Amino acid sequence: MASMAARNALLKYLRVQARPVLQNPSPLSVSFSSILQRRHFSEEVRGTFLDKSEVTDRVVSVVKNFQKVDPSKVTPNAHFQNDLGLDSLDTVELVMAFEEEFGFEIPDNEADKISSISLAVDFISSHPQAK
Repeated sequence: MASMAARNALLKYLRVQARPVLQNPSPLSVSFSSILQRRHFSEEVRGTFLDKSEVTDRVVSVVKNFQKVDPSKVTPNAHFQNDLGLDSLDTVELVMAFEEEFGFEIPDNEADKISSISLAVDFISSHPQAK
């Protein structure tokens, strides 16, 4: 009894309201704020994607400005090696230029698959971190 009186006096002094703790809260007792937090988190994960035509224009521009490319040969469907005459090192440099242009890192396993402008556009436009 003395411990209960001490507890109540301490709580009154600290101006903290004592609330019962639910041992097994029912699913209906989930707070509205926790629902909003989960909704906000799911929107962040989903992210926003860039418009494919905007990505195409920017990728074409990066490729046209690449020093080893003849700008007149650049089309939205151009293959880096077959159409533009680039080697594997040139392709790596292009991917690095795409990373700089769009503000995110392209993993090596994905970069190895990017061999044309259309593949670059498809990857970048489907990536939520592309800016």
